[in-house]
Amino acid sequence: MTSLSVRRAASARRARRERREHGRVTGAGPGRWAVLAAMALLAVAMLLPFALVTLNALKSPADYSSNGPLGLPHGVHLDGIVQFWQRVDFGEKLLNSLVISGSVAVLAVILSVLNAYALGIGRVRGRLWVLVLFLLANTLPQEALVYPLYYLAKAAGLYDSRLAVIIIFTVIQAAFGTYLLAAVLGGFPKAIIEAAAMDGASRWRILWWIVVPISRPTLSVLLIFFFIWTWNEFFLPLIFLISNDNQTVPVVLGVLQGEKMMDATMSSASALLGIVPAVAFFLIFQRTLTRGITVGAVK
Repeated sequence: MTSLSVRRAASARRARRERREHGRVTGAGPGRWAVLAAMALLAVAMLLPFALVTLNALKSPADYSSNGPLGLPHGVHLDGIVQFWQRVDFGEKLLNSLVISGSVAVLAVILSVLNAYALGIGRVRGRLWVLVLFLLANTLPQEALVYPLYYLAKAAGLYDSRLAVIIIFTVIQAAFGTYLLAAVLGGFPKAIIEAAAMDGASRWRILWWIVVPISRPTLSVLLIFFFIWTWNEFFLPLIFLISNDNQTVPVVLGVLQGEKMMDATMSSASALLGIVPAVAFFLIFQRTLTRGITVGAVK
């Protein structure tokens, strides 16, 4: 019995030691719970405005006047959402934003890949100065670009057209994409490219069949960022899309702010409709974004 008790005590001590070691490995402890609590509070602080906008968008004007912005609605009222949708023809504005943002995201990624392939792998002469030029292009404020772009669009007959905005933002986003991808492709394994060249693959084939598939996580992250950044653009679309039929979602939301014909519930409905598409796009591609960032960090 004595030896059995000793063995049991030793097993218990070994189990406690393993639990402590497991806790240290997994990061369990007061510090981890403090970080989780802080992240939970941050998530609540970020979601609170969205919840408040949703709450007021589902109220009737009378309910908002009697209970205020923080009161719970007495039932679900979609009148504000329906009235705003019909008033601004929100379906058309949503389509404009989708066409512009989607086109810019795809074209900017393609242009960034072509530029970065020449700069990062092709090692063209003057590569450093070209990258500095792209870096400076990213620092220019949009206000400094308005006048030359306005006269160029007028001269080309593209003013007040979605194509003009697509071309402008494709170049702007590709400047950042080129600068980022040139650094990524600069560290691309040379052995893979040399092996493909020895097998008779052309530069074009090496790009689309080797470089692009390996760099797909980074390209996916750029695609998502380019879409969201273009979706949220307001200043240049406000200048170049003056017709009501060509306006995007942020432009129509900004134009209608402060109008006397819009009550608080309709304003909340407009904000909700403007946020939901971008949030939905982010949630759909959240796994792709996380995987791309994780792969980039591991590399």
